[in-house]
Amino acid sequence: MKFFFSPPTRIVSNSVTLVANIFIDNRSYIIKSCSNGLSDHDGQILTLFNLPKSCNSIKYIHTRRPDNNTLADFQLQLSYEQWDNVFGNKNVNETFNNFLNTYLRCSSFPKKVTKTQHNYKHLITNGIKLSCKRKRELLLLCRHSNDPNLKTYYRRYCKLLSNVILSAKKLHYNRIIIKFKIPVDMMKFLFKY
Repeated sequence: MKFFFSPPTRIVSNSVTLVANIFIDNRSYIIKSCSNGLSDHDGQILTLFNLPKSCNSIKYIHTRRPDNNTLADFQLQLSYEQWDNVFGNKNVNETFNNFLNTYLRCSSFPKKVTKTQHNYKHLITNGIKLSCKRKRELLLLCRHSNDPNLKTYYRRYCKLLSNVILSAKKLHYNRIIIKFKIPVDMMKFLFKY
C-alpha cells in the first residue's frame, strides 16, 4: 500500500494547506486538485487505472399509475367494506391500523416496474454552466487578491447563482409533478372519506 500527500486543497494569497491524505494500493494513478467553487477548499480528482470492471447494475423502481378503470375498481372495492372498525374505534393507533389494512386489501393499482433515469439535461442549462465557470474564475481571482470589492462581488455572484440553480430545480421538478399528476377524480374520491 502506498501513502502519499495529495495536492494542496486550500490555497489563499499567503499560504497553502493540505487537509486530506490518500492511501491506495499499487495501482497506477493520477491525482490533481480541482477548484469546485463550493468552499475555500479545492476538490481532488483521483484517477485510478487498471481497475477490474464491475457489472453495471440497472436499478428499477416500482410505481403505480392509476387510470379510470383502476380507480373505478378501487371505488367499487371500498364500497363493499364495513367501516365500523375504523370510525367506531376511539384508539387512534387501532383506527389507523384498521384503515391501512382495509386500504391495502382494496388496493387495485398494479405495480409497474420501470428503469430509473436521472435526466438533469433540463435542469442544467448552458447559462448555468457558463455561470459556474465564471464563478470558478472569480474564486481563483479572489484567492490571489486582497481586494474587498472583488470578494464582495464574488459573494453576491455566488448567492445569485445559487438562487438561479434553486429556481431551475423547482421548475424542473414542477414539470415532473405536473406530468405525473394524479387525476382530479381520484383526488376528489380520496378526500371524500
